Amino acid sequence: MRVLVTGAGGFIGATLVRLLQAQGQVGGQPISALALADRQLPADCGGALVLEGDLADAGLQERIAAFAPQLCFHLAAVPGGAAEADPALSRRVNLDATLDLFQTLADAARSRAEAAPVVVYASTIAVYGSPLPDPVTPASFTRPPMTYGAHKLACEIVLADFTRRGLLDGRSLRLPGIVARPRAPSGLVSAFMSELLHAVAAGEPFVCPVGPQATAWWMSARRCVQNLMHAACMDPARDPDGQGARAWPLPVLRLSIAEVVQTLSAAYGVDGERLVRHAPQPEVEAVFGRYPVLDDRAARGLGLRDDGSPEALVRRALEPQFDDAAHDPFSFSLI
Repeated sequence: MRVLVTGAGGFIGATLVRLLQAQGQVGGQPISALALADRQLPADCGGALVLEGDLADAGLQERIAAFAPQLCFHLAAVPGGAAEADPALSRRVNLDATLDLFQTLADAARSRAEAAPVVVYASTIAVYGSPLPDPVTPASFTRPPMTYGAHKLACEIVLADFTRRGLLDGRSLRLPGIVARPRAPSGLVSAFMSELLHAVAAGEPFVCPVGPQATAWWMSARRCVQNLMHAACMDPARDPDGQGARAWPLPVLRLSIAEVVQTLSAAYGVDGERLVRHAPQPEVEAVFGRYPVLDDRAARGLGLRDDGSPEALVRRALEPQFDDAAHDPFSFSLI
């Protein structure tokens, strides 16, 4: 199977690439060729085909067409804060280039008389809007208040239409806050969630832009990419109500900042309450501190998973050597 990862140099993309190369298969199907697309990639990509460049460039789209992926993980995107600051850039990358990619993948498969490629699209919970409906259910309206969410939702709809027409086999996953991102500027307002984990685990002081009772949806990067891989081989027919939209929020752990700090304190032997000073910013807390209950039963029925426990979340997010199987009695299966 020929597999393409766009955004392969990013936080989630690089984590996914490591897992794909370690597994060598998706859902029991061996990976015969792996292509990585991004504006910049590491010098050593483990033998994968390197497709460096701007996804909006025709030349890169032509190279993708020549590779003709049978499975595409589409992660490339301008992140939320950067998208809002530069809507034209977001349109070029998050919307126009994505729609061009969908057409490229469909045309390449058709020219080879192959089955419709599977496309796992990294969407976002930002499609629901703010404030979030309480609870969030499959019937909740999508009313994105920012450019990033609007463009993601538009691509979800187009991917579902490509799927309806038999041109692609799309599966959109609405990602929550993913931790723990590297300690560097990311363009994401939600990056404070990752910085909190890094700082407290290291015993460093941290100024939190939301209060201790602020509640968010959490997922580790490792669990996220396991879910992405599972989505590639799951059977969407197991969720008959979701066949039209072909979009699911990932199951999450709904935790307050206080719960996360308590978990970090116990796991790393620190006094998190002393280390963390809260300086709530109303605009941040309004978006990232009032997450309601999420009805994720449909996603769980398809085999998608959360991290299992707060302790597993923080260790999976911060410790590369963390043993999933040893701490998760229902160890994640990709088959």
